[in-house]
Amino acid sequence: MQIESSAMQEARRRSRELAAKRVAGQAYLWLLLIVLYAPIFLIFIFSFTQSKIIGNWTGFTFHLYENLFTGYDATTHVRVDPNLYRAVAFTAIIAFAAATIATLLGTLAAIGLYNMRSRARKGITFLNSIPMINPDILTGISLFLLFVFLNISRGFVTVLIAHVVFCTPYVVLSVMPRLMQMNPNLYEAALDLGATPAQALKKVLLPELKPGMISGFILALTLSIDDFGVTFFTKGSNGLETLSTFIYADARKGGLTPELRPLFSLIFLTILILLIIMNIRTNKQINKQKK
Repeated sequence: MQIESSAMQEARRRSRELAAKRVAGQAYLWLLLIVLYAPIFLIFIFSFTQSKIIGNWTGFTFHLYENLFTGYDATTHVRVDPNLYRAVAFTAIIAFAAATIATLLGTLAAIGLYNMRSRARKGITFLNSIPMINPDILTGISLFLLFVFLNISRGFVTVLIAHVVFCTPYVVLSVMPRLMQMNPNLYEAALDLGATPAQALKKVLLPELKPGMISGFILALTLSIDDFGVTFFTKGSNGLETLSTFIYADARKGGLTPELRPLFSLIFLTILILLIIMNIRTNKQINKQKK
């Protein structure tokens, strides 16, 4: 009886320890989520008030959203800074162009990397990871010095090149797992059945790599929109501004344009919806493969 009693006490003690660890783990996770998402939630909440300062609630209104879409403040009769719209336009153009080019280059690089010998593949993979580990400021300064050395005037083209350069390694990293999971005989089977290399690439490889390419494209798009360091050093002084550099210049004036709050909220919701759609599609594909 004493042995059974001690065993039961030990079991209860272990159960309490596991419960305490579980509660501590969940508390840590919720704390981490709060720290990550509280600033975004704060911006989202104060995008529905007219106050120019976050923290000063003056009542619920869509006033800032109206200003953002009309470009005119009906209350103060003042136009919204036109540089904001130019920055958004340049940001969107550069991000989509850089993400598209990086996805094409990264996919082709991943295919070439996959077909290398093991030792060469490891070496190139290591080199591919260096730009992702490097701080943005180091990449930006390096590209700045390169453009100065080559006597290339900085502007839209140099920013686009710079964004393609730092986005491409992430696309390679997104596509490689799909290549590793793919049946390596599919491509050779297509060639044996009479397909040309281009047809086999289009009809066999690309459909298999499509999920990785989409993930790489969205990742490259997000990185391009988010980037400041590389853009700051490669944009030159001809008036080109992206959203990140516009916010930096706006903050140095003593505050942020209030219309940035609804803009941030819309960008966050758009990316969130894209991620939800991607996760739903991925889960459907996984369920199909299980069946």
